Amino acid sequence: MDEFLLYIKMGLNHVLDFTAYDHILFLIVLAVIFEFHQLKKVLWLITLFTIGHSLTLALSAYGVLKVDVKIVEFLIPVTIFITGVVNIFNLGRKTSNKDNINLIFALFFGLIHGLGFSNYFRMMIGREEDKLMPLIEFALGIEISQVIIVLGILIIGSLMQSIFKVSKRDWVMVTSSIVIGFVIPMMIERVFW
Repeated sequence: MDEFLLYIKMGLNHVLDFTAYDHILFLIVLAVIFEFHQLKKVLWLITLFTIGHSLTLALSAYGVLKVDVKIVEFLIPVTIFITGVVNIFNLGRKTSNKDNINLIFALFFGLIHGLGFSNYFRMMIGREEDKLMPLIEFALGIEISQVIIVLGILIIGSLMQSIFKVSKRDWVMVTSSIVIGFVIPMMIERVFW
């Protein structure tokens, strides 16, 4: 039971670690376009990200996948930047499927974000024969922490729109722009070539 909680706590800390806030920034730009009445879609968003994240962790844990950390560390803020820019670009569009792209981003970019943690995860589980259970427990911790963050984003967005009368358009544009402002220096700092 202690080991079960250990990996869940590690998953929670992986996302909720404010010194490694890139994960939080990504969740913000993924979720900012949604509202509470879209909770089912938001839960899919979180789950798809966890699936992508866990898949690359599993491939790394079993020694199938090894990627240069410098490339991945650069790609992580690029994924956040792209998601924020797409949020802003889609503001004027009238299509009902515009938020579906964030579901695709969640899965695909989850793969990249998982690569960023894969070396640490591989060292964390070491030579344990059972790699699947720690991976599942870690993914559960990630999922819980992502639900916490996304619910926080939905609550803040709802308060901004209902109490402070900020339009959804302005909420998405300003929030996405702030996140983009955070990740541009990260991209520049992590250029690997």
